[in-house]
Amino acid sequence: MARMSPEERRAAIVAATRAVMARRGIAGTTVRDVAAELGTSSGLIHHYYASMDDLLAEAFEQAARADLVEVLEGLSQGGNAVERLAIFFDTYDRGIRDGSGDFGMQIWLDAWAEASRRPALRRTSRRLNEEWQRALADVIGQGVDDGVMQCDDPDASAWRILSLLDGLILQVVAHGDVLSREQADAWSRDAAERELRLRPGALSRAVSVGGG
Repeated sequence: MARMSPEERRAAIVAATRAVMARRGIAGTTVRDVAAELGTSSGLIHHYYASMDDLLAEAFEQAARADLVEVLEGLSQGGNAVERLAIFFDTYDRGIRDGSGDFGMQIWLDAWAEASRRPALRRTSRRLNEEWQRALADVIGQGVDDGVMQCDDPDASAWRILSLLDGLILQVVAHGDVLSREQADAWSRDAAERELRLRPGALSRAVSVGGG
């Protein structure tokens, strides 16, 4: 590798790890693979990362956080709670990301599958998932406070809505010929409307599927 600062080297290592993860999955990504991607030795990787778990957790966080950031930016531009919840669904994109197929949700599948064996990855995936839930719960809480949504527990409602949405998207990723992205999106919005006692169609899509 060309001479770099420590920060630049770490960034390059993480970028290489993300590239390998996209091709081989988290479980299939090794120190040797990352070193080959960079054109360097495994020793350099070990110099900057004490364990492969730590490196995979950092690479996963960078890859997975991009979708969350997009949603939070969209929510910051919303008006009332119903509009903001519609924006949440409009910008939710864990399944499809920048023309990269299903890598968005695939990386979450990989992380969940590996979490029991990799403590750092488990902590990171849990923290990010809780941030997704908190973003949704905050919108629901605003809606309840404003009297435009009804539920007894915004946190519980957020977990139910997010779990349904993620579960349907997992079906799209694994069995796209059985369930379409459009069906998953429509069913999730309908379930949220019923969960929060909104009128049918209150969360209708404002942008195209996969759009931002």
